[in-house]
Amino acid sequence: MENKKKSFSHFDDAGNALMVDVGAKQETERIAYAAGSIKMSSEAFELVESGSMKKGDVLGVARIAGIMAAKKVDELIPLTHPLMITKVVIDFDLNHQENSIEISSTVGIFGKTGVEMEALTAVSVAALTIYDMCKAVDKSMVINNIRLLKKTGGKSGIFIRK
Repeated sequence: MENKKKSFSHFDDAGNALMVDVGAKQETERIAYAAGSIKMSSEAFELVESGSMKKGDVLGVARIAGIMAAKKVDELIPLTHPLMITKVVIDFDLNHQENSIEISSTVGIFGKTGVEMEALTAVSVAALTIYDMCKAVDKSMVINNIRLLKKTGGKSGIFIRK
């Protein structure tokens, strides 16, 4: 078995940035799962949970923001492809012990390239939206641990974070 050296795909042999040519790739179902969290004060957490934050339904707005962000990744991150994604799901898990909200996203496509960046961007923008809507109560919130959990489809197959 040949040991092929991994390299960055967004550079040509001369080191110039390029958009990867996916024209010859097989279309397959591809799904990416990402997560991250935002930790806040108990006061802010209680207002989010009860739906009493002055700006309204924080998690509802953050869900829509995450979905919208997943659809616009090609406008935000250079060298990504415009994609016709088939689904975006944003979920929230409230952790009362930590006063934190775990944000997860699932993004799917039937296409020639993966949706990892879309899933990660969805989580990031959902977290930023929560921050924006809660900053009047708590400016010390911390967004962290944004990561790819799993991806399926494509030539490289399945990735699962250990």
